[in-house]
Amino acid sequence: MRWTRSLIPTLKEEPAEAEAVSHKLMVRAGLVRQLAAGIYITLPLGQRVLDKINAIIREEMNRIGGQEITMPVLHPAELWQQTGRWTTIGEEMFRLHDRGKRPMCLGMTHEEVVAWLAAHEIRSYRDLPQIWYQVQTKLRDEARPKSGVLRTREFVMKDSYSLDRDEAGLKQNYELHKEAYCRIFTRCGLTFHVVESDPGMMGGAVAHEFMAPSEAGEDEIALCDRCSYSANVELAVSRPLYPVFPHWDLEEIATPGAGTIEEVCRFLHIDPALTIKSLLLMTHDGPLLALLRGDQRLHEKKLARVAGEARPAHRDEILTHLGAGAGSIGPVGVKLPIIADESLREGRYTAGANKDGFHLRGVEPGIHFQPRWADIHHVSNGDRCPHCEGSLRIERVIEVGNIFRLGTKYSVPMKALYLNEAGEECPIVMGSYGIGVARIAAAAVEQRHDDLGIIWPSALAPFQLHLLPVNMRDQKTVELAEALYAGLQLEGIETLYDDRDERAGVKFKDADLLGLPLRITVGTRAIREGVVDLKERISGKEVQVPLSEAVSKARALLSRPTD
Repeated sequence: MRWTRSLIPTLKEEPAEAEAVSHKLMVRAGLVRQLAAGIYITLPLGQRVLDKINAIIREEMNRIGGQEITMPVLHPAELWQQTGRWTTIGEEMFRLHDRGKRPMCLGMTHEEVVAWLAAHEIRSYRDLPQIWYQVQTKLRDEARPKSGVLRTREFVMKDSYSLDRDEAGLKQNYELHKEAYCRIFTRCGLTFHVVESDPGMMGGAVAHEFMAPSEAGEDEIALCDRCSYSANVELAVSRPLYPVFPHWDLEEIATPGAGTIEEVCRFLHIDPALTIKSLLLMTHDGPLLALLRGDQRLHEKKLARVAGEARPAHRDEILTHLGAGAGSIGPVGVKLPIIADESLREGRYTAGANKDGFHLRGVEPGIHFQPRWADIHHVSNGDRCPHCEGSLRIERVIEVGNIFRLGTKYSVPMKALYLNEAGEECPIVMGSYGIGVARIAAAAVEQRHDDLGIIWPSALAPFQLHLLPVNMRDQKTVELAEALYAGLQLEGIETLYDDRDERAGVKFKDADLLGLPLRITVGTRAIREGVVDLKERISGKEVQVPLSEAVSKARALLSRPTD
């Protein structure tokens, strides 16, 4: 492709609103442009990257028996009403009415449509198993779209769905997808982790996420330094390191002016791990007291799974239900429901006395109060692994894929049934599997860049080679560059030919910014000595190659595994 006939609007300056590296570089390299908040136009170079990702995805999905279909973006509301998600999904769903005033929505995902299709087309156990997939636009009204293409309101997703007779079949298709996803992300040049995750609004009993490490990520995962344990922090569990507990008897002690864990610990000269953090929360069923160790944080989603949605109590509600300010509340003598984190099962602690300016020392959970036990703390760096004696570390990540064992969550309400060998009606057992196409591109940029620009993995690079003649006003240089361009095309090497009449410094900066795997520079040495400079972007290594060998040398370097 000739640069002068292409739309490659590179920028010198970073976009003012951009924070993530991938956002900055994808805009500067002319891959995308923002139309509105969370809505992006993919430009020609960006489209070439996405096309390559989609080609890899299609190859691997076809390899496991997937059949590509295309489902509509516009859905009738009754499909989502049948499964109940019309009401459980909030403002994230785009909703509208057609001219006949019928309620409709724009698809965030397609489980309902797949179940509807299966209900109309699957009749017998002989029709199963099936794997259907698509590469399709999705829409989600994100409250805070940011980080470029990492968090958008309109995005392209590969979603696939397995249809099976039973759980055994689902398990097999689930593993097939997990293996296919590992091949996809490996071929795309990503570093990634496969972690246990919360099914969330998708439902089902088992789910995994595919996470690419990056500081731009909005998710966190916990990884063990000794065994294979890994999980999203929304699901991760850990074993606490217990302090040495003093032999305290239960007694009330004055703590004037100490209203936070830090202030209490300073006043009493104790470790935060020896205190109980008491949080009064308001649920649909009324007030609830949640307890954690003083050195831990509450994980709101973990609590919601065991107690439902909750909000922090207001100051007046705390006084009404516990008779003291927030800094002095505790579990002893409380008549409210109590949920205590598992880490409090052992030891004696200092807790609020439900009396302003006082705390109780020597509080023993299970003796001085009876809670409901649950894992509600946020895993932290250094916590012990639940499976071994290893230490956990927390890593920020980008979610690039997810897989769910849905079971019959959608097939039962949608009446997606089949007749088994005995002629009995049975619900189809479903799985759902998603990949964020643009997220793969952004994750690759996040993981592979330097101060100069992007360093594309060969499999995703919009072009394999950047042909850069230094002086397009010199006729001999142009002739040599044109001959090289023709030779590279004959060899089938995807080449971006920078035929602009532009200063050499500008061209070199753009070449580094775009980050194609190889660059051939045609300069004065090509005329004087018959050699060109060939440079690898990933290593920075540059060699001089005779003009007659440039194409074959480029082919050899591109054929060599470097990612």
